[in-house]
Amino acid sequence: MTTPSCPCGLPDPYEKCCGRFHAGEASAPTAETLMRSRYSAFGRLDAGYLLRTWHPRTRPERLDLDPGTRWTGLEILDTTDGSAFHSAGTVTFRASYRGGSLHERSRFERVDGAWVYVGGEFLA
Repeated sequence: MTTPSCPCGLPDPYEKCCGRFHAGEASAPTAETLMRSRYSAFGRLDAGYLLRTWHPRTRPERLDLDPGTRWTGLEILDTTDGSAFHSAGTVTFRASYRGGSLHERSRFERVDGAWVYVGGEFLA
């Protein structure tokens, strides 16, 4: 029996990919990896992880996720900076769900060495 690939679109199984970030066993090493893990967290309704990886100055008090939303795919369109050598970066992506898609350019920064989501701009 083969293990399905991670919801973020990378070929590794969830446990070896985004699952280790969700469980707190590791931190995402790049802005893109954090973006992918956050996408997986939306699909798994893991509001705790989403809040933990949100910048303190822009983090909402709580997050109400819609269990009826079925995320169906993530496409990374562009990245700027966001590697181990940067303190900030952007990831432009398209996240598909049953019935539509979300196109966003997300901003990420490092806080105490860990990548966090700052905010995003919706694109046409």
